[in-house]
Amino acid sequence: MVNLSVNINKIATLRNSRGGNEPNVLEAAKRAEKFGAQGITVHPRPDERHIRYQDVRDLQPIVKTEFNIEGNPIQQFIDLVLENPPAQVTLVPDDEDAITSDSGWDTKKHREYLREVISTFKAAGIRTSIFVDPDVEMIKAAGKTGTDRVELYTEAFASEYAKRNFGAVQPYAECAKIATDCGLGINAGHDLSLENIAFFKENVPGLQEVSIGHALIAEALYNGMENVIGRFLNKLK
Repeated sequence: MVNLSVNINKIATLRNSRGGNEPNVLEAAKRAEKFGAQGITVHPRPDERHIRYQDVRDLQPIVKTEFNIEGNPIQQFIDLVLENPPAQVTLVPDDEDAITSDSGWDTKKHREYLREVISTFKAAGIRTSIFVDPDVEMIKAAGKTGTDRVELYTEAFASEYAKRNFGAVQPYAECAKIATDCGLGINAGHDLSLENIAFFKENVPGLQEVSIGHALIAEALYNGMENVIGRFLNKLK
């Protein structure tokens, strides 16, 4: 089975829009785990417009499944992760003002920088993953950074799948095979949904984990978190 990590950023966005502490991100994480999620993902950004740095500090001791912290490894982020060690850190090259992640790493251009950052996290016993586009050359270069896994950026697949262009999964399948050959684990995320997740899982060999936030939380507004997490888990079997 492919593991499901629930990204709770959108819970924090809703909380921040009103002030106070409702909905409560800690309770959301606990409920997601209770309903069967195998992990909790957060993506703190420097402006703290959704997940705050304090949320990470508060979540680290209560998450009982796999805690995944993702973000751009600026020094503030590195310090936060080392102070609150998760099971996995996912490195994402998003700009500080990015609405959401919109590209993977150029693992050729930034190979030495990534090697340095990854060695820091691995010395602390933290599994590392790199957010990458479905590009074979980027996968091969990622294999030279010391990372444990890659996370395939799936927006292009999701967009084309919605147009019934099912062949859009092929670059991901090819990259997954290359990643396996390079000794890398395979994660995936961005715009994966109840509509496309089963097809993606069935066609991408070696997939180990998906991180899903926006689509899952949006669907949960209509059908409840327990129901929606259960439906995702069934499609990932």
